[in-house]
Amino acid sequence: MATTRNTVTVGLVQMRCTPRPQENLKKGLALVEKAARQGANIVCLPELFRSLYFCQSEDHRQFALAEPIPSPTTDALAKAARKHRIIVIGSIFEKRSAGVYHNTAVVIDASGTLVGKYRKMHIPDDPLYYEKFYFTPGDLGFQSFATKHGKIGTLVCWDQWYPEAARLTALKGAQILFYPTAIGWHAGEKKQFGKKQYDAWVAIQRAHAIANGVFVAASNRTGVEGTVQFWGGSFVCEPLGEIIAQASHDKEEVLLAHCDLRQVEETRQHWPFLRDRRIDAYGGITQRLLD
Repeated sequence: MATTRNTVTVGLVQMRCTPRPQENLKKGLALVEKAARQGANIVCLPELFRSLYFCQSEDHRQFALAEPIPSPTTDALAKAARKHRIIVIGSIFEKRSAGVYHNTAVVIDASGTLVGKYRKMHIPDDPLYYEKFYFTPGDLGFQSFATKHGKIGTLVCWDQWYPEAARLTALKGAQILFYPTAIGWHAGEKKQFGKKQYDAWVAIQRAHAIANGVFVAASNRTGVEGTVQFWGGSFVCEPLGEIIAQASHDKEEVLLAHCDLRQVEETRQHWPFLRDRRIDAYGGITQRLLD
């Protein structure tokens, strides 16, 4: 499917979540509609927006939140995409089968069609981010989805720290990398490490944009859940790494950014990092360490 115009308006939803899934879904849909009415062509929701970030503990009861794909949630997102003629990126706790669950991003085109899905590849296991208890690592690889408004790639949260993920998604043809996210500060760490942590999060994603000559868009949740303060700060940067739109740390927002996709080719012509890659010399990247 070809891009119909050069400039695409990206909308990022930054929202607080509650213990009530239907309330979160309703809010998410309202913010998607708000973004569409403000001119967004592609709207991305935060990671696992339908619930609180349940991975702060290991609790078998939370598996009840999981849904197959398609599901009532993807049906609702598809209806919104079709109504507003926009692309919607949603983050789903996917129930693949009994005992096998994924953290999955779905891409729904303006016709309401499910274009595809991406299953989170990198699964963290850190204090209050016990995702390995819930999620099987993705097995669909890194992908680019052709939509009415360009070729887009979806990665999810912890994936955003890995240059290999961004590179392979860009090599698949993605012009914009979207990162649905749920990341924040531990209560006892914010004062000492908070600014450094947030700045590092922004810097690594700006680096992905520069290294690959693509737009990067990260949509985070905000608010306090348990002892984690989700830091918001959703942003979009262009292929030279300049931030062109950035949200606050503590407010629910719809963030809009106008992305001229011609910048991808122009940037790569002037900074031809992909051209000059020594693909004959990178075999070691598939090893854990080079002892």
